[in-house]
Amino acid sequence: MELPIVGPRHRAPAVTADDPAEGDEDDSSLAVVPRQRPASGERPPAETIRSRPAATAVLPYVGSDASKRTRPLRAWMITAPVDLAALLAPLLLTNQYWRGTLFAAGLTILIFAAGRLYHARRHVSILDELPSLCGRLLASAAIVAIIAALRHESVEYVAGFMRGVALSAGLVIVGRALTRSFTVLARKRRWVEHNAIVIGSGPVGVELARLLRRYPQYGLRFAGWVDTGTRDDPEAPPLIGTLDDLEKTITMVEGDVLIVADTECAESTLMEILRRPGCATCDLWVVPRLWGSHAQGRLPDHIGAIPVVQARHMSLSGPRWGAKRASDIVFASIALTVLSPVFLLCAIATFLDGGRGIFFKQERIGRYGKPFQVIKFRSMRPRDDHESQTNWSIADDQRVSAIGRFMRRTSLDELPQLWNILRGDMTVVGPRPERPFFVEKFSAEHPDYAMRHRVPVGLTGLAQVSGLRGDTPISDRARFDNYYIENWSLWLDAKVLLRTIAEVFRGGGR
Repeated sequence: MELPIVGPRHRAPAVTADDPAEGDEDDSSLAVVPRQRPASGERPPAETIRSRPAATAVLPYVGSDASKRTRPLRAWMITAPVDLAALLAPLLLTNQYWRGTLFAAGLTILIFAAGRLYHARRHVSILDELPSLCGRLLASAAIVAIIAALRHESVEYVAGFMRGVALSAGLVIVGRALTRSFTVLARKRRWVEHNAIVIGSGPVGVELARLLRRYPQYGLRFAGWVDTGTRDDPEAPPLIGTLDDLEKTITMVEGDVLIVADTECAESTLMEILRRPGCATCDLWVVPRLWGSHAQGRLPDHIGAIPVVQARHMSLSGPRWGAKRASDIVFASIALTVLSPVFLLCAIATFLDGGRGIFFKQERIGRYGKPFQVIKFRSMRPRDDHESQTNWSIADDQRVSAIGRFMRRTSLDELPQLWNILRGDMTVVGPRPERPFFVEKFSAEHPDYAMRHRVPVGLTGLAQVSGLRGDTPISDRARFDNYYIENWSLWLDAKVLLRTIAEVFRGGGR
């Protein structure tokens, strides 16, 4: 989509009709507005000097047909299959070590993923990745060698197996070099490029736009600037939209990537905007503040001379969501099997305590605001449905029996929610499930509260194990829940589960 944008010059360096081309890239797509030269000996009026553009505004351009077809393509879709093929290549020579080869391949892929070697990079170079690549290959080989030595006493067997591991490691490096070369070629030919919106119309944002226009090897098509729209500078570049309308702008230009540069928007307001559903689908890159004074990250990335850092996704999607869902199914299945005797004892105790109706069902709000029925062991009977939906806490309610109070303190009453997890209504670790009445109330009082529903609600959560249960500030719970979503990892889930188990044995429930 070509956007009809014209605008004045920015302060950052820009290409003009008088400037020589930089580098050896094709500049045919770079839109320029030449300086207006007065007639010889004629001095232009002062107001003309103040108002005219000294150089050009960088304009978006129409994406290629090939790039429109390759928009769903991601970095790991190219590198991961090539890595796997290289790691399994020794099986073409001999199948004597097939178990060890499969294990080594799986372990190496996991180590690469943990080291972010399957994440997208703007500056693609095998030399940048080589130290991290070699270090992780050595770590994987060392683990495999130790296991092989423990399982097999034959030195000849272990030596033959390790020769295959060394061969696969060399092929991984060769494969990476080839995929990186192909990636750069595809980007330069504009076979693969993603629509990028630059948030911020200051000098850094303008320079980023210029670099993206001139150097296609970064894989991004400049789609336009978005900012607050409050800059008084007459030389500020034209905007394709404001931050308030960012979701509509993303839809209009089919945006894939957001790059946060030097916007005038307050950080808290910007975070609230970026958490919106329409923005959370885009990859997020950030120009770090004070970037000129220190290095960034283990694998520094940059566009031109401007360092950029890929921020974590604002919502769980893609492979990350697949990994979390798979771990939920495995955990819930194992827990239901192992805890089935405890489940049976709780059911019998609940029946003896209050008769039939051992399960208590209640409407809660799940992912994307969709309601579902949560299942728990009954610890008391509410007077009516209104009390069930609007009574905040029953911790001190005298109607709760001794058995019900014990089950609540040990969180045994929540065991039936494992079935909700298997059905997909809930996840093991996530924000606390809440009733519609309180979701509406808290969402109106706390802007960050509704953002919790970017993911399914959880059996346990970071806020709960951090002491935010019962009558604790809702704003604090929302901050912890949103922090969990934006910093999710399998290890974070494991930590929350370990702390939950400690809480259960401590009797820290309601």
